[in-house]
Amino acid sequence: MSDRDPGRRPTKAERKEQARIERDAIRQQMQRRKRSRTIGTVLVVLALVAVVVVLFALPSSDDPASDLPTPEVLLEQAAAQADAASCENVRTIEPYGTDDQTHIGAPPFTELPDLSTYPSTPPTSGPHDGTGTLPAGIYDSPPPMGRLLHSLEHGGTVIWYDPATPSAEIQRIKDFYAQSVGDVAAGQDRVIIAPYDYEAQDGAGQLPAGTQMALVSWHRLQTCADPSLAVALDFTSRFSFPAALGREYEGEAPEPGGQM
Repeated sequence: MSDRDPGRRPTKAERKEQARIERDAIRQQMQRRKRSRTIGTVLVVLALVAVVVVLFALPSSDDPASDLPTPEVLLEQAAAQADAASCENVRTIEPYGTDDQTHIGAPPFTELPDLSTYPSTPPTSGPHDGTGTLPAGIYDSPPPMGRLLHSLEHGGTVIWYDPATPSAEIQRIKDFYAQSVGDVAAGQDRVIIAPYDYEAQDGAGQLPAGTQMALVSWHRLQTCADPSLAVALDFTSRFSFPAALGREYEGEAPEPGGQM
């Protein structure tokens, strides 16, 4: 309880002290409000950061791979898809006579022989470029056949498609095999994807009529009326060397595992 007489007017010193107390109270109130605003701003920023992190962590709808089935699911679908796509069984193709592994550049093959001379369309073996192989990957135009056959000799596989028949399924095949081995280890580093469109005698420069996809390894061929990612993976995972997805190698490449 104050000892000051309530009827007495405060002195100048008392008035100054009272004003100081009121100023301190106002200053403390303003500081509390400032701290509250700062904490609120920090919480809002943290919430926004959390939202951004979640959005970047989720698969992008623009990422083609986000809509693709896993390799395991595709292999489960392969048999049914082979029927739906009117695929023939995998065939064994005979060698190109005694010149099955001949390198072009010297007689009798100073250049790549016409495609019509090979035992199948597309070719699965035969005279080829001995100076280099064709790296695995997706090609938008027909690659050099001589180098491609050399890659087959080393255990590579090819997914040929008819360029005259645009298909969403062809794009799915490209999107699947374009994934890095670090993301999906499906043996895509031993697979070539390309349109089949060459100048050749007797129509051997295009896929046979009614065929939109042809799967090739050394001495092996499977053709389909319609393209199918599941069928393609079933083939490449068995006939590329090394085989993929825990499967056994079923091909007969003369130099399996060679550089592509």
